[in-house]
Amino acid sequence: MSPERRSSFLAEHVDRLARTHLRDLLKDAARGKQLRQRAGPILLDLSRQKLDGQALAALGDHVEASGWQAARDAMFAGAPINTSEGRAVLHTALRAGGSSLPSPAPREALEEIQHTLQRIDALVHAIGLGDASEFGVAPGITDVVNIGIGGSDLGPRLAVGALAPYHVPGVRSHFLTNVDGQSAYELMHQLDPTRTLVVVVSKTFTTQETLLNGNVMREWIRRAYHGDNAKVSRHFLAVTANVTAAESWGVPAAQVYPMWDFVGGRFSLWSAVGLSLALAIGSYNFHALLKGAAQVDDHFRSAPWQTNLPVLLSLVELWNRNAQGRSSRAVVPYADLLTDLTSYLQQLEMESLGKQVTPQGKPVAEATSPVVWGSVGTNAQHAYFQSLHQGTDVVPLEFIGVVKPAHDLEANHDALLSNLLAQAAALALGKTLDEALAEAKHGSDEERRVLAAQRTFPGDRPSTVILLDELTPESLGGLIALYEHKVFMLGHLWGINAFDQWGVELGKSIARQILPALDGGSADTSMFDSATRALIEAIHERRLAP
Repeated sequence: MSPERRSSFLAEHVDRLARTHLRDLLKDAARGKQLRQRAGPILLDLSRQKLDGQALAALGDHVEASGWQAARDAMFAGAPINTSEGRAVLHTALRAGGSSLPSPAPREALEEIQHTLQRIDALVHAIGLGDASEFGVAPGITDVVNIGIGGSDLGPRLAVGALAPYHVPGVRSHFLTNVDGQSAYELMHQLDPTRTLVVVVSKTFTTQETLLNGNVMREWIRRAYHGDNAKVSRHFLAVTANVTAAESWGVPAAQVYPMWDFVGGRFSLWSAVGLSLALAIGSYNFHALLKGAAQVDDHFRSAPWQTNLPVLLSLVELWNRNAQGRSSRAVVPYADLLTDLTSYLQQLEMESLGKQVTPQGKPVAEATSPVVWGSVGTNAQHAYFQSLHQGTDVVPLEFIGVVKPAHDLEANHDALLSNLLAQAAALALGKTLDEALAEAKHGSDEERRVLAAQRTFPGDRPSTVILLDELTPESLGGLIALYEHKVFMLGHLWGINAFDQWGVELGKSIARQILPALDGGSADTSMFDSATRALIEAIHERRLAP
């Protein structure tokens, strides 16, 4: 179906539902049952979205007509669906060992993946025992520093934080990502260089931010060994596709773990990019993470669209973005352990779906990725929920909660969950003027009306609730895989390539041109625009100022 025709039939349902408040839609128990679906430890509740059975059926007819099953199966089988780079998209093969369905991925890829996983398991076991010298690693490692940016940082960082209750004793995890030297400076004053292992993660091993931080850490460790490079090298591992560059930098080939062209950075947590995570939580829990993701893969491959969580999530996003015109979505986890989830989803979704042309180079016919933003509840309630409840823009929300916490502070957790449920209810139901007037007990009629107007909530504001039974390696793996497949589905439905990211290249290229002008100050700046030249001059002036 063409985007124009789709917009037309969706508009019919938007106009019809505009006359029905979510208060009334929530009275339909059958509708609620249809919009609440489960996959393993994950419950997806879409009942507070501005949808009814007719609108959902229309969306379902559209997705069925799109050939989504064939597109899905092509991804799992390793077809080169990343057309601009001629690459397969096989992050699902990274966790195929935990699947109950046979993997259609190429055998060669599966064998490479299994071999790398075995290498990771052996290294993690040896470091856990305190002596990984047979793997070229110094003994007595107590701290692991992951150096990477984007997908080489956000996935491991999210999972290490979310799975803190599963950390192995005796090994602490740290992350260096930005070129701002403050974090590196602080780490070097906290850690013992002779007991620190640095994992440098970069597919090309040319990433500016990663190599800058790697050089800082290498010099710090080199000073501890008085320049003995053989001892320094025992404190470094590399995860890269460019083994030659890693060796030239100082990491022996035996300490390099592979990255493959068939796995994009933001989908790479399950690969050797997750090495720092495996060191943090141990091999058993790392395999549980892979298994949880594989179970959602099986669900995505086998469930009809009516009960398929990734498909339903993608249809709701299509509805909110293209039918309702919502330009952003807030993600609010009610779990401090998921503090980094929103940042992770920002890259996963916006880098994948922030495209304005099709794979054929034609302009897209409709809006693509909304802005993803948010933070943890209940903190968020005291920051921007005022605007979400009573502001002039309607922003769909995603609430994420955990039924059983990893601690025994039941009163705290009950309060946390009650706030999640209350916010979702308040956004949907609102408060009418009559209800607000009934609460206003004092003052004249005019004063009561003025106050009531300020205390009225329009409601009718959509949200999704995702509940995990517990936050475990398995459920976290499933949650991340759920969002990955949602991204695939939206790329398919919008007719864009969700697996390239040319939009990050231009700024990096210009930065490489600007750097010499900041380093020495004598480089030719005539190639830059007037605003850039003026700022370079201002920087030099202030550096010279007393």
